[in-house]
Amino acid sequence: MKKFARKKTRTIWVGEVPIGGGRPVVVQSMTNTDTRNVKATLAQIKRLEEVGCEIIRVAVPDEEAAKAISKIKPQINIPLIADIHFDWRLAIAALRAGADGLRINPGNIKGLDNVRKVIEAAKETGACVRVGVNAGSLEKDLLRKYGGPKPHALVESALRHLDFIVGDLGFENLKVSLKSSDVWTTIEAYRLFAEKSDFPLHLGVTEAGGLIPGTVKSAFALGLLLSEGIGDTIRVSLTRDPEEEIHVAYEILRAVGLRNRGAEIISCPTCGRCEIDLFSIAEEVEKYARKIKAPIKLAVMGCVVNGPGEAREADIGLAGGKGVGLIFRKGQIIKKVREEEILPAFFAEVEELLKETS
Repeated sequence: MKKFARKKTRTIWVGEVPIGGGRPVVVQSMTNTDTRNVKATLAQIKRLEEVGCEIIRVAVPDEEAAKAISKIKPQINIPLIADIHFDWRLAIAALRAGADGLRINPGNIKGLDNVRKVIEAAKETGACVRVGVNAGSLEKDLLRKYGGPKPHALVESALRHLDFIVGDLGFENLKVSLKSSDVWTTIEAYRLFAEKSDFPLHLGVTEAGGLIPGTVKSAFALGLLLSEGIGDTIRVSLTRDPEEEIHVAYEILRAVGLRNRGAEIISCPTCGRCEIDLFSIAEEVEKYARKIKAPIKLAVMGCVVNGPGEAREADIGLAGGKGVGLIFRKGQIIKKVREEEILPAFFAEVEELLKETS
């Protein structure tokens, strides 16, 4: 895997997960369940853990949601972050309930005294705090100064909060995010901040959109920043099941050579030679592959003539033709089956490979 030079950041801790200091980029997501519904929230977090989520964030809109953390946290295996807006008292309640960290936007906590109370509570519990600056909620004086939510405005907002939290309050177990729904604003804000501070950065494009536009925006912005060595944790924000966010995040990290978790799938786009329902087959393979944690490469090809040769770098692949299917390893055909047996035969070979590599 290609290795990019990482910007040197300090090490912080979210629960038992170290962040920064050159460690692997950590993948995060956020539940979309009602946090007060403990059963549903737990079920979703468990599914996210299965696909590789390493830190989870939950919404805390009221005191009931804050208290629910005390029931959720003991039953999960990854750190839990409480997402707080406007009410500093909910931040303290979430910490008392066992949250490992907070995501706050100091600009909407309303007043330095309230921020002080939150930070003092974080000190007492050993929690991490993310200073989450957002283009949609910048301070009015910065909007006037810069003529809108420009990159320099986001950076000045973040540094202003750090001056108070670090300089005045002496709290340093924190990371920073500078998010905008505009890709270039996001990229430039992170670049500028990385030149001025060594606190770890949480990357993301806020309100990125649905599966396709959100993936494209996130892959471009996060991929570019990561390739420049910027970023210590990431969240891909999608209007989708949060499991999709995890899959996309790991694909981005794989594309920039920083993490290699799970199955990589290569497949042909189909052409006039394709005589099988390759779209359905590829979807079934993608669904099956989500449970795989080992770094293997799978191929799904639509032509028995060129398939094995074109995908010879795959650990295991399949190629289909009219009424027939081929299973191959590293380009060498190992089995010929009937068309309707392609998927069972393919999955059986993958399971065998996983046993060999475990």
